[in-house]
Amino acid sequence: MKSPSRQCLALVAALVLAGESNAQNADPDHRFEKNVLAYEASDKALAPPQGAILLTGDSQFFRWKTLREDLPEYTIINRGVDSFQLTDLLHFTDRLVLPYRPRLIILHVGGNDVHNGRDAGQVLADFQAFVAKVHARLPGVPIAFTSLTPGPGRWDEAARRTETNRVIKDYITHQPNLHFIDLWDAMLTPEGKPRDDLWVDDRVHPNHAGYLLRVKIMRPLLGEPDRKIP
Repeated sequence: MKSPSRQCLALVAALVLAGESNAQNADPDHRFEKNVLAYEASDKALAPPQGAILLTGDSQFFRWKTLREDLPEYTIINRGVDSFQLTDLLHFTDRLVLPYRPRLIILHVGGNDVHNGRDAGQVLADFQAFVAKVHARLPGVPIAFTSLTPGPGRWDEAARRTETNRVIKDYITHQPNLHFIDLWDAMLTPEGKPRDDLWVDDRVHPNHAGYLLRVKIMRPLLGEPDRKIP
């Protein structure tokens, strides 16, 4: 166990790193700058733990309000941003990922990229760039990519979504410290259509049953619990 003085030094170092990132990378014209600044302000008020599991990506993480209830035995930092794309995550990696020095990074992102017209190759290229950027600073930290999901509200994009899932899964299969969390098939009926019981009214975002299905699928990747449950 670290001594208190070392813990304090680690927290100070994290805040200094975050401050340096702010000064170097602040982008007042970016549409998500306010969201990232809000996370940074929260971190300054209460420094998050190092070595946690980091969730980052789009609204499927941002809207996961039952996270602590669903995975109470793990220390998790959630840095999802509503409407985020991989291009945005890549832009903010220095501020939204690296300062936390997590033991595991889990992404849910890419669906908005496809929805906005980007193809599988472009999404893969941005994911590869993200992995390279993270592993240059945090070598060996596992990164898990959660598959795009088959929300009924975007079922017209199914072919492009499955192709994006395929190319990223194929890439991950041959790379160290990368994992693919496949939600697609589990969210379909036996007839291959989206399950209606897993979504809120917009038919794009999961309801609590959808999040619990995610927990069931990704739990084996999380390792040993690090929190005691009363």
